[in-house]
Amino acid sequence: MARVKLNLPDKFVFTTQIPVRITDINYGGHLGNDALLSIIHEARLQFLTYYGYSEIDIEGRSIIMADVAIVYKAEVFYGDTLQVDIAVTDLQNMGCDLIYRVTNAAKGTEVARVKTGIVFFDYDARKPVAMPDGFRKHFQ
Repeated sequence: MARVKLNLPDKFVFTTQIPVRITDINYGGHLGNDALLSIIHEARLQFLTYYGYSEIDIEGRSIIMADVAIVYKAEVFYGDTLQVDIAVTDLQNMGCDLIYRVTNAAKGTEVARVKTGIVFFDYDARKPVAMPDGFRKHFQ
């Protein structure tokens, strides 16, 4: 079986910590895959807010997620706190990738690597649009 591989960049531009809630735990007793996506979403919102943006307003443009890839490295349990580091990579005309390194904050062990493909979007016109210049300058 071919495995997804995500290489980590050298530079991360944002870090946050997010506690694992009881509602994040699945019937296997560990963090559910759907809950990890929710945690990544929360980290992305915190990242955007830190830079003065939101998902619906990045210099007048919105974003949508085009794809996601997750590589799991270790289990996560209720009561753990996750550190999520975010990098912006592969800047293109209409989008980029966000790379997330997820670690257990107390143990320092890597628990997951995630990539989300982000596309800038005009919801009124219902079509992709160019990446704002200011965003590009922040993360080039």
